[in-house]
Amino acid sequence: MTGQTDSLVDPRAGTSMSDVARLYQDGVIAGVLGAATIAVWFLILDSINGRPLFTPSVIGTALFRSGQGLDSPETMPISFDMVLVTTWLHFLVFTVVGGAASRLLGFAEERPNLGFGVILLFVVFEFGFLAVAVAFAQPVLHALTWPAILIGNLLAASAMAVYFWRRHPNLKIEP
Repeated sequence: MTGQTDSLVDPRAGTSMSDVARLYQDGVIAGVLGAATIAVWFLILDSINGRPLFTPSVIGTALFRSGQGLDSPETMPISFDMVLVTTWLHFLVFTVVGGAASRLLGFAEERPNLGFGVILLFVVFEFGFLAVAVAFAQPVLHALTWPAILIGNLLAASAMAVYFWRRHPNLKIEP
C-alpha cells in the first residue's frame, strides 16, 4: 500500500495544490483589504463633504443606469441599491485582482527575475485604469475628483502590498 500525502502536486508548476490554494486565499484576503481601504477612504471623503455613500452611488449610477442623473450630481439622491451593487462588484473585482497578484507573486518567489515584471505590470495596470477612467468616465470624474480616485487606489494598493509583503517573506526582486 502506498502512503497518501495531504497535498497533491501540480506537475506543471511543481507546487502542491495546498500551496496554490494558500496563494489564492492570500489573494482574496489582500483583495478584501484593498477594497475595504478604498471604500473607507471614500466614506470618509463623502462624510466630510456631507454626503455619505455618494461615491458608490455615483459609480453605480454610471455603471448600471448609463449615467442617468449624473448631469447634475450635486442634486442626485443617494441610491442604497446602487451603493450595495457597486460595493459588491468592487469587492469582487478586488478579490480577483488580489488572487491574480498573489499567484504572480508566488511565481516571482520561485523565479526572482520575474518580480520586477510583476511590479511593472501592476504599475501599468494602475495607470491604465486611470487612463480608461479619464477616457470613458467623464461624468463620474465630474462628480468625483480624479486626485481622490488616485489617492484611494494608491491607498488600496499600499494596503495590499503590505499584506503581500508579509505573506511572501522570501520574495526577492531582481531586474
